[in-house]
Amino acid sequence: MTKNFPFRIGFGFDVHSFAENRKLIIGGVEIPYHKGLAGHSDADVLLHAISDALLGSLSLGDIGYHFPNADPKWKDVDSKIILKKSYELVIQRGYKISNIDSMLAAEAPKIAPYIEQMKKRISDILDISENQISIKATTTEKLGFIGRSEGVAAIANVLVYKD
Repeated sequence: MTKNFPFRIGFGFDVHSFAENRKLIIGGVEIPYHKGLAGHSDADVLLHAISDALLGSLSLGDIGYHFPNADPKWKDVDSKIILKKSYELVIQRGYKISNIDSMLAAEAPKIAPYIEQMKKRISDILDISENQISIKATTTEKLGFIGRSEGVAAIANVLVYKD
């Protein structure tokens, strides 16, 4: 028997390595930097983590299932489309976003100057208030691949509620 709970929580995680000759897009915002992130899509690590959290909140699989990198249709896709389509699947099941809490881990570039733009962009995509979105940034104190400035990671938690 399936029970419909009024609240559901989703968790998302994504990581991408830096690559030459790519734009750096994080949170739907282009950030000036000498490298971008490698990936089948535009590799927006934050939007991917949020999309996975949304899908996970209702046990809908992950972005690899819905937007497979083996499908040329998704090659170089704007991750804002992935986020929008992921949220549409949540809405179709009668749920809406209560809030998003996310964290970016990057040694460089500095993320803090772009957080407000990211919140605005995400709120526009999802048609929610900016105060429903938290984006934080940290480093790994020069430890690991992130600390060596080889890539960026993002974690997101999403609380959805039955509308």
